[in-house]
This record gives sequence, C-alpha cells and structure tokens, in this order.
Amino acid sequence: MNDFIYHNPTKLIFGKDTLTTLSDLLKGKGKNILLVYGGGSIKRNGLYDKVLEQLNTIDAHVVELSGVEPNPRLTTVRTGIELVHAHGIDFILAVGGGSTIDCTKAIAVGAKSDADIWDIITKKKQAKAALPFGTILTLAATGSEMNAGSVITNWQTNEKVGWGSAYSYPVFSILDPTHTFTVPKNQTIYGIVDIMSHALEHYFHHESTPLQDRMVEGILKTVIETAPKLLEDLESYEHRETILYAGTMALNGMVSMGYHGDWATHNLEHAVSAIHDIPHGGGLAILFPHWMEHVLDVNIDRFKQLGSRVFDLKQGTESDRDFALRTIQSLRDFWTSIGAPNRLADYDIDASSIEDMADRTVQLSETFGVFKSLTRDDATAIYKASL
Repeated sequence: MNDFIYHNPTKLIFGKDTLTTLSDLLKGKGKNILLVYGGGSIKRNGLYDKVLEQLNTIDAHVVELSGVEPNPRLTTVRTGIELVHAHGIDFILAVGGGSTIDCTKAIAVGAKSDADIWDIITKKKQAKAALPFGTILTLAATGSEMNAGSVITNWQTNEKVGWGSAYSYPVFSILDPTHTFTVPKNQTIYGIVDIMSHALEHYFHHESTPLQDRMVEGILKTVIETAPKLLEDLESYEHRETILYAGTMALNGMVSMGYHGDWATHNLEHAVSAIHDIPHGGGLAILFPHWMEHVLDVNIDRFKQLGSRVFDLKQGTESDRDFALRTIQSLRDFWTSIGAPNRLADYDIDASSIEDMADRTVQLSETFGVFKSLTRDDATAIYKASL
C-alpha cells in the first residue's frame, strides 16, 4: 500500500435525540446562520421546527435557502453565496441529504473566494478557505456528512463535476437514524446502491491492502444483509441505524487509506445525470455491473475474491472468468431484487445521447479510472451495453 496521511476534522454526533446538541455545537460560531435545505420534507416531518427551536435558544438570526435540487445546481450555489454576503452569514447549517450538503460545501468555499466557484469546482482555481458549516443528515447515501467531497451540476453547460478541498469538511455532523424514517422506499433504495457503489469504487485498485479489503467487504456484506430487512420495515431504528452508519464509513476515508480507488463508474454516471437528471443511485445500479464486465480481464482474481467473500459464492468446475462473471451477476441480481433499475431504458434513455454522454466523461481528462484507464471509446461501449 502507498504511504499516506489521514486527517478528518469532522465531529460526528450519532444516535437518537442528538439534535439536542445543536445549540451547544453552535456556541461561539456567530449568530447569523444560513439554513440550507431541499424540497420541504423537513417541514412535513417536523425536523424544521425542531432545528429552529434549537437555533432560537442561541438567538440566531436565520436566513433560509430552500429548494436545493437532488443534483444540486450551480445556480443554487451562487444564490447561497449571494445570501452569505448580503446577510453577513457567520455559519451555514445544512439540513438534508448529500445534495444539500454538497451544495453547502460549494457555498462555504465560494463565499470565501475571490474566484468564481465554478472555476474552483473545475480545478481552474484552488480553494483557499471556507465559511464554517455543519450538517444534520436526513438520508443515508453519499457520506458527504464526513468528507470533503461535493458534486455540483452546471445545467447551462450540462456538466456534473465532483470536486473537494481541504476546507470543505463539515465542522460537525448530527446523525439521528430517526431523521431517516420518512425517506421513501425508492430513495432508500438509491441510497443503498450509492453506499455499496462507494465501497466498490474503493475495492478496485492494484495495491496490496488486506486489512482495507476486509473493511470494505464488511461494509458490503452488512448492507446486503440489512437492506432487505429495512425495505420491509422503513421505520426500523436498528436497520436505519446500520445503513446510516454504513453510508458514513463507506466514504469518510477510513477504508481507503494507502490507495486510490477507481471511480470510473461515478464519472460515467455523472455524465448521464448531467444530461438526463436521473437519480444518482439509479444510474450507478445500471452502470456498475457493465463497467465490471468491461474491465473484468484486468484482474479476474479481484472479482473472484469479491464473489467468495461478499456473496459467499463457491467455485465449482467453472473457469475463473465464469466465476468472476457470476460475481458480477450476483451484484446485479441483488440490486434488482431490492428494486433498483438495471437498464438505461428504465429512464427512457436511448442510443441518441450516447455520444454526448461519452464526450462528457473526458471533459476534464482524456482518460479516467484507476483499476483500468478508460477512454471515450470505453465509455461509449459501456453506455451501449447499458441500454
């Protein structure tokens, strides 16, 4: 494995009724708070009122930015930056899922930069600071509550770009599994796929990482065991707790010390949803098995290990390659069994946009992916197989 330095400054507050810690966490952070949230579900389930009650105890002046999109828009980020400057905001509080938190990260960095935030996102400029922010998580999926990453969509140019900086970690994140009870079944499914995809992106590399392998495999097995139970009982505290914690651990850097994962499938999905605005987890469920089939021969043993350790498969008289293909099919079958899509046609996407999507996979670099370096032609082949 490679040499590494690990640092994660986010304080994680996990468990039932942990929202009551909010007022103490905000002490000394300033009175002018920008409250960022999405489509209004936090008002319907009562979380909004509970957050305001906590903010009132510190006499906060609250400015609101609502309506953050599932694939957060650059225009929304810029609106947030304008609000920060107009109201002298001291601290940003994101209440929602990964999209709300991703948007908040961009606002926080953009508010402290003379450069345009899109230039920072596209790596033309570097972040130099960020306004402090915290999160109250309502959806298990992206892990954005305890990492520096963010994904923002520029709808004017149909670009969806992942980025991050040393300054875009939350100061704190409050995770109460009860806040995820009202997440609908379809969004719960997408979150499960997203969590597993993060673990799988880590898994495919070429370093010797026996301990990290077992950690990733543990996350995958736990999610596979828990997901069907949760989908049968969406208000199970035990199962919501397990999936919520898995989402954080899959992408807070703990399992990826000493190596770089692949991340080609995320690049492929970003290109799809930049044009078609589909759910991120849905796109990953479709594309990941096809990426796996496309790169299988790079290291068949890696796929065999995944099959035996995570899916408990046993190899009989079949060839190594056929066993590896059975591993991939097991992943596809599991995602299909919990209700995830498996073809781009499920979102009415046909061959007419393949060339456009393929172009977008190489906008920032001519190649992408670590397990196997892919080109535009590879992207085209994977999209065609996914139709």
